[in-house]
Amino acid sequence: MELVSYPLIGIYLFALLSLFAYGINCYILVLLYRFHRNKARHKEQQCRELFRAEVAKKGLPRVTIQLPLFNERYMVERLLNGVTMTSYPKELLEIQVLDDSTDDTVEIVRKAISNYRKQGFDIVHLHRGDRQGYKAGALEAGLARAKGEFVAIFDADFIPPPEFLDETLPYFVDPGVGMVQTRWGHINPDYSLFTRVQSLGIDGHFGVEQPARTWGGLFMNFNGTAGIWRRKAIEEAGGWQHDTLTEDMDLSYRAQLKGWKLAFSPSIVCPAELPVQIHAFKAQQHRWAKGSIQTARKLLGRILRARIPFFVKLEACLHLTHYLVHPLMLIVVLTSLPMLFTQWFYASLSYHIMFLSLITLATCGPSSLYFYSQRLLYRDWPNNIKYLPLLICLGTGIAVSNTKAVLEAFGKHTGTFIRTPKYDIWSRADNWRKKIYRSPQSLLSILEFLMGCYALLALILFLTLRKYFISPFLVIYTLGFFSVFALSISHSTGRGRRKFHQDDR
Repeated sequence: MELVSYPLIGIYLFALLSLFAYGINCYILVLLYRFHRNKARHKEQQCRELFRAEVAKKGLPRVTIQLPLFNERYMVERLLNGVTMTSYPKELLEIQVLDDSTDDTVEIVRKAISNYRKQGFDIVHLHRGDRQGYKAGALEAGLARAKGEFVAIFDADFIPPPEFLDETLPYFVDPGVGMVQTRWGHINPDYSLFTRVQSLGIDGHFGVEQPARTWGGLFMNFNGTAGIWRRKAIEEAGGWQHDTLTEDMDLSYRAQLKGWKLAFSPSIVCPAELPVQIHAFKAQQHRWAKGSIQTARKLLGRILRARIPFFVKLEACLHLTHYLVHPLMLIVVLTSLPMLFTQWFYASLSYHIMFLSLITLATCGPSSLYFYSQRLLYRDWPNNIKYLPLLICLGTGIAVSNTKAVLEAFGKHTGTFIRTPKYDIWSRADNWRKKIYRSPQSLLSILEFLMGCYALLALILFLTLRKYFISPFLVIYTLGFFSVFALSISHSTGRGRRKFHQDDR
């Protein structure tokens, strides 16, 4: 029995220590943000002053705005209206609608473009008959015909503010800057408890993590939308490639390995629609998880061999492999129950304290980052913090789906790019259940339910045997799995269950 317990203990400790490392990294990012924010603000102001002087001598540069679409009948008119509200001079602006749609979105785009051309906009509709390369393929095809020195990109669910180009172009007075990412805002955070919880997670990433990385001299990534690239940086990095599902992260790291710097602008916010359906959210997370691990497989060797500081390499590794936390969570849950039967391992109070400390630090790391981001971004942040426990439950509840994504990332098949369906949802009065494009339910929901039952059983046994130290975390896992399962069942009922079209790679 003891021979069996040693490997079990080793696996359990490995998972705990790994989660501990990712948790500690969240504290580091918070500290980097606090240490560099004043210097970053001063630098931003300098860039604006230099940009004004440069424009006075050379004039404004030509910019191309790319709008990649796939079946966005509910969003495309809103997107085009937002883009054409720009304060940038029309004569220096090109708009490319990169349309891979297979439904009536194509006709909606054609009619809208005809009207905007009459208003003097240089706007083109590039419709592909196939989806080769998916979004990366569309961006690549558009870039080959683009006129701009700079290329801004917006997904269909975003509404760029009129001053977007005025606020981001000043960063490029530094010839080493290849891309500027802006902060994502939220159109519908109050639509439901589910969207409110999502908004906290996004705020943590854009409110603290992204600025901390770029201000601290670390590698960061373009988030696929609401950003603007220097065309030269894309080309020197090797262009858009579609051998991963996160072409944005892939290009970002290749550009930085070529010596380009990526900047983040916290002062400009691009609001976007949050997914209102749990299946769409899980599909989105699945794509991000799988794509980031694919990018890690593709580029970690180059990163480790690159002549960059060790700390930058370490942070890049943690960044690219962040979604490993989900299989690690499952390992902790699955091994917790058999660990009860390794009696000598629980015999000493010191072991209990060690486990409690590791799990607490690992869990509170992301929570502290989310907490800090709310304090930074909102005056009414105390009202938002109360949803933080629900965010933790959601993060643990999707561990099954994201673990599947991580495992798939180690296969040879790149996978299908499943875009996140959006429905032009603004308030509680809007109804998405009667609309098409709904994401299908997955059989993984059954596994989420079974994992909830397993975590609940482990919790009961821990409490029965008076092993109280780990029990609070088993409560989180139990609630997380059951909550995601319940949402999956709830969002699978009702009318309008037509699935949106998918292409296989």
